[in-house]
Amino acid sequence: MPTEREVLDALSGVMDPELGKDIVTLGFIKELMVTGGKVSFSVELTTPACPLRREIEANARQAASSVRGVTEVDVKMTARVRGPLAAASLPGVKNVIPVASGKGGVGKSTITANLAVSLARAGARVGIMDADVYGPSIPLLMGVDEEPGVRGDKLVPPEAYGVKIMSIGFFAAETEAVVWRGPMLHGVVKQFLEQVEWGELDYLLIDLPPGTGDIQLSLCQMLCFTGAVIVSTPQDAALRVARKAVSMFRKLDRHILGLVENMSYFTCPHCGKREDIFGHGGAKAAAEAMGMPFLGEIPLATAVRAASDSGRPVAVAEPGSSLAKAFDAVASAVASAASIKSVGALGSGGALGSGG
Repeated sequence: MPTEREVLDALSGVMDPELGKDIVTLGFIKELMVTGGKVSFSVELTTPACPLRREIEANARQAASSVRGVTEVDVKMTARVRGPLAAASLPGVKNVIPVASGKGGVGKSTITANLAVSLARAGARVGIMDADVYGPSIPLLMGVDEEPGVRGDKLVPPEAYGVKIMSIGFFAAETEAVVWRGPMLHGVVKQFLEQVEWGELDYLLIDLPPGTGDIQLSLCQMLCFTGAVIVSTPQDAALRVARKAVSMFRKLDRHILGLVENMSYFTCPHCGKREDIFGHGGAKAAAEAMGMPFLGEIPLATAVRAASDSGRPVAVAEPGSSLAKAFDAVASAVASAASIKSVGALGSGGALGSGG
């Protein structure tokens, strides 16, 4: 009859290609039981949005089946999101991921909203902090117009599509301009971090304003985070400014998870012809040149705009569409990059939030 040791030895040959270690060393194998010729175990991944989930499951099943005497294998796939040690600066939140851009108009908020929905649909606990004080659009994109609740001295964020949301847009009239300088901007960032009851979250996405101003500096001073996501369109003008955002995070000794190319291409819904309106592939080339991961591309599509205007991100409005799948793929890439950073830091005993 097979033994647990023999099964573990076989499973130690199954690698997680992104983390670069085998699933036994990574501690993924849980609840291993060997009863006669029947083997059962769970594989606990680092994120429910893991893009290699099916591959790892198939390889684990095959490895266990190869042990002499095994007649039946039952594999259960689960996930537990790891978080950086530095996340203690925001208790209960495992990964803080700012979403940034060098300039406005590249669809950063739309990317943030759809990534949050995609991660939540995959089974993660997600929140969005809308730090774009001058142009808060997350409440519109997520279809939320209710004010936050209050519990004790904490604000309780409203939820939409399984995502907790906090935004200055809940407190300012829709047509009212926010005219604030540095100290007031610092204050609202501090309040949204410390006086909001975020609860237990796997991912808190922070929708930053465009550029490299006071809010970005305040965030980096107040909080260690897993890594930033940079959004750009393919054309040179946007990419040149995106490089400034990259430079800012690196100067402040903050990690960058990677670069997303939005409005990557357009496919005519009538004839099917593809047009690279803003060029194509510029963000991928820029990511390679700057030595960071390329997280994927999102096409330019009327459906994305229409869904956003209706308060239903396309990732939830059209869950089986090619557009939703594009957002799901980028969300998986972001989650994987966060897992790589978190597991690496936890394995070395270091804290995240440092490094370029």
